[in-house]
Amino acid sequence: MSTVRKRKAGRPVDPAKHDAIIAAATDSFFEIGYAASTIEGIAARAGVSKVTVYNHFGDKRTLLAAAVGRECERMRGHFAIEADSGADLRDRLLTIGTAMVAFLSRPEMIQFERRIAAETEHEPEIGIAFLDNGPRRMKAAFAALLTHAHAGGELDIPDPELAAEQFASLCKGMGDLERRFGAIPDAAREQARIAGAVDVFLRAYSR
Repeated sequence: MSTVRKRKAGRPVDPAKHDAIIAAATDSFFEIGYAASTIEGIAARAGVSKVTVYNHFGDKRTLLAAAVGRECERMRGHFAIEADSGADLRDRLLTIGTAMVAFLSRPEMIQFERRIAAETEHEPEIGIAFLDNGPRRMKAAFAALLTHAHAGGELDIPDPELAAEQFASLCKGMGDLERRFGAIPDAAREQARIAGAVDVFLRAYSR
């Protein structure tokens, strides 16, 4: 069992090195998977020493959390309440649904999820780390937007977290499953599915 090394108290963090390590870890996890990635390999990709990686993050699982969080931060930008104020609700939901499906449909994301799922069989904590720092944080961000829409009178949503799950499921549909089993996506069908998802969602939750 490995010993977790923590950054010494009071040691300043170099932001450039911090970001480089996260970027290197993300590339490594996506390309070869979590199990095959090593602190040594990540350090080499980032152009830093192994000690520097440990000083910034402590262990590989903390790096996984940071890498997943970094990727999902790109998606969470679509859920910013202040950026969406004044826009048509249907258009906002279409933008979110389209961005979400495109984000999850990237070949590297599909490959990464497959590897995480396989590694979770042997180390369940890895799966929980992925869920907590990725899908669950994204759901919370979207639920916050829905809560805001409810408070503003645009929607009637008693359970925003449940509604967030329903919206994601409607947008992904069978396309999400098909992609994971190697089917070639139909772009027109994807857009029709997302538009239909938005219409169903609004019929269910509009005031």
